[in-house]
Amino acid sequence: MRWDPTRYAAFQDERSRPFHDLVAQIGLEAPGRVVDLGCGPGALTATLAERWPSARVVGMDSSSEMLSDAAALAATHPNLSFELRAIEDWSPTAEDDVVVTNAALQWVPSHTSLLPGWLAAMRQGSWFAMQVPGNFDSPSHALMRSVAAEGPWASALDGVLRADPVLDAPGYLELFEDNGFAATAWETTYMQLLPGEDPVLTWVRGTGLRPALAALDAAEPSGELTRAFEAAYAEQLRRAYPRGRHGTVFPFRRVFAVAHKR
Repeated sequence: MRWDPTRYAAFQDERSRPFHDLVAQIGLEAPGRVVDLGCGPGALTATLAERWPSARVVGMDSSSEMLSDAAALAATHPNLSFELRAIEDWSPTAEDDVVVTNAALQWVPSHTSLLPGWLAAMRQGSWFAMQVPGNFDSPSHALMRSVAAEGPWASALDGVLRADPVLDAPGYLELFEDNGFAATAWETTYMQLLPGEDPVLTWVRGTGLRPALAALDAAEPSGELTRAFEAAYAEQLRRAYPRGRHGTVFPFRRVFAVAHKR
């Protein structure tokens, strides 16, 4: 399943705000090594290198497309580097003082099983900061699943879209506390004002709709099935998110947890 960095960046400002709200809660002034898991295009990782100029900052992502501009960013930030690596294949080292993962763990079905091992391997005083979308019960995703289950595309999309990939804030709070970390967890719903025609469809094309689009492209490469599915889905989205005088209001719930090891 390939990522499209241009499509993902269509709402760069809206996607960046939760990252900044997350890392603002990290209380370590001078870490030695910082890891950004699922760093995407790397622009936000570069802000970590700027915040902690004495740290070695490493961004990791499984998508070579997302990392296409990483070399240019690393060239302008001497303390910044990038690695092509899946989150599932990563494990912390004794040198890692801060681990950040922003809007990435929802793509790792096993992340709640992996977290205890990661946390056990991190050293005393280290920090772990995570943020995941919490909108899988919202109309945008509920309609995605209901439309996927009906019509000529249903067999191609059977089992493709997951309904429960993340925990809620209390769930992550307990997970971190159970594994020796002092944690803070919270949820924020951002009321995002999106411009243009079918903006919610445009938003999810860059993220949550990707598995469905990949499956449809594989099942019917001409794109006819994909276009039919998107048309049916877009019609439902317009009803759920009507356009107002200033654009389309798109509520987006995010789940945060920031913790440091006792």
